[in-house]
Amino acid sequence: MAFNNILKSLFISLFPVLALYFSIRSGLNLVEQFELSTAGLFIMAMTVVVLFAMVFIKQMARGYGNLRGYEIALLLGLILYSIGYFQGENTTANLLGVGAILLAWVAYSRWYSTFPTREQNLLRVGQYLPAFEVQDIEQNKITEKTLLGQKNLLLFFRGNWCPLCMAQLKEVVEEYQALEALGVQTYLISPQPPSHSIALSRKHKVNFHYLVDQGNAMAKRFKIFAKNGLPMGLQALGYDSDTVLPTVLVTDEQGKIIFADLTDNYRFRPEPATFLDIIRQQGPNSEANLKSD
Repeated sequence: MAFNNILKSLFISLFPVLALYFSIRSGLNLVEQFELSTAGLFIMAMTVVVLFAMVFIKQMARGYGNLRGYEIALLLGLILYSIGYFQGENTTANLLGVGAILLAWVAYSRWYSTFPTREQNLLRVGQYLPAFEVQDIEQNKITEKTLLGQKNLLLFFRGNWCPLCMAQLKEVVEEYQALEALGVQTYLISPQPPSHSIALSRKHKVNFHYLVDQGNAMAKRFKIFAKNGLPMGLQALGYDSDTVLPTVLVTDEQGKIIFADLTDNYRFRPEPATFLDIIRQQGPNSEANLKSD
């Protein structure tokens, strides 16, 4: 598992660079001489470049989870390349480029993006939250007992470096009034250095709790730990190589899980409306609820 994650961390750092290289190279070749095979490679490479650019520009928490539009563009590029190839435009460089983009795309959509073996039993709805102890960014101790007597939203995110995590967090911030009205305490939990979470708290000026899971102790306890899950190279920005699998939990006043999203694909995150509806169905916090179990 750890070795698989090392391969993934290398792959996700190299894939967009590879696509950018082939898009620039084929684009320059098209300026010199138009060929269908080169145009096909250019479209395929640019499709990947646009995909990763949109992740950062549009900050989508799940919109780009559906890759169908990008795959249609890739197919169009492949068709153009094939027409040019059978017309005799069989340059080795274009063939290698098309092959590399296709293989990398399959690896990205079918292998890199998924977590097919993640633990699903510990954090099921109806289970009680496991014991834990972490600190918030003000160095206050937070345990599972801190969460008793109130409904809680726990959002585990990989770090400020993850654009999907930041988009997901932004959506939750936009619902802070609804969460407060329902008496929900929101905890944003990450293994990133405290300074990164402090910067995030200053950016989003809402009454949320930012927890620092040093050494991924909480993630390991919850079985959502991702060994070597950081894309290669981001260690230079102060992040540790190990991280956490994206996870969203909601607990009731007794610490029982009433909502759990353990996504098996990092491109898919739950919409806030989904867990807000479940929280509303549970009703407001009350002593009657506390004694119900």
